[in-house]
Amino acid sequence: MNVPTMAEMMAQGKQPEVLFWVGAAGSYDDRAKKITKSFVKILHKADVNFAVLGTEESSTGDAAKRAGNEFLFQMQAMMNIEVLNGYQVKTIVTCDPHSFNTLKNEYPELGGKYEVYHHTQFISKLIKEGRLSIDNTTLKGKRLTYHDPCYLGRANEIYETPRELLRNLGVKMTEMKRHKSTALCCGAGGAQMFKDAEKGDKEINILRTEDALETDPQIIATGCPYCNTMMTDGVKFKLKEDQIVVKDIAELIASANNL
Repeated sequence: MNVPTMAEMMAQGKQPEVLFWVGAAGSYDDRAKKITKSFVKILHKADVNFAVLGTEESSTGDAAKRAGNEFLFQMQAMMNIEVLNGYQVKTIVTCDPHSFNTLKNEYPELGGKYEVYHHTQFISKLIKEGRLSIDNTTLKGKRLTYHDPCYLGRANEIYETPRELLRNLGVKMTEMKRHKSTALCCGAGGAQMFKDAEKGDKEINILRTEDALETDPQIIATGCPYCNTMMTDGVKFKLKEDQIVVKDIAELIASANNL
């Protein structure tokens, strides 16, 4: 896949339209890499001039901050801001709501001021500008439910954009009983993904998967690589992986368009 880095772009005296912030999950997790690749295919399809930081990209520091290590967060943030400002980056897009929230809301006070998009917002923008169209026949009539990522939904009040994209796919969408501002967390946010479970009788991701199963879906859609992992684990726990797939919105759009 042709994905130029900012360093390569600058060496050619070019400035890309947008920087794609891949994020830790999208870079290292085998499942999340598929989301990254699907989004890159969409960017290519829409002729978006973009670049990544490559090895110059480091963790945003989100997990460190949520776990209470403000010092480590600020170290990470300052390092990233220095790189981003050095490349005169103006616009950033990411598939990870955690990175989206941190770059958009927490970097400005440290000197990192950028226009930041979640990938669902950016895809929606491309459609409105006439640069991308969605095939609504491939997934037509499929039963689907959508899980709101916490850092996209409650933290940034982005509820309609992902749903609008899903409706464009022609699917039959049913909301879970807890959705939008009352959506239940998948259990991965706030650095919870990296710690052992606390005492209780059920894991959060199992509880959230049960919410999804009540809608009798064929597809559980989400817009976050961490939510994807947690919901996939929940579906496996319930022994439903033969009947239900968990997909990112970018993956659904890419497969609908045969990318």
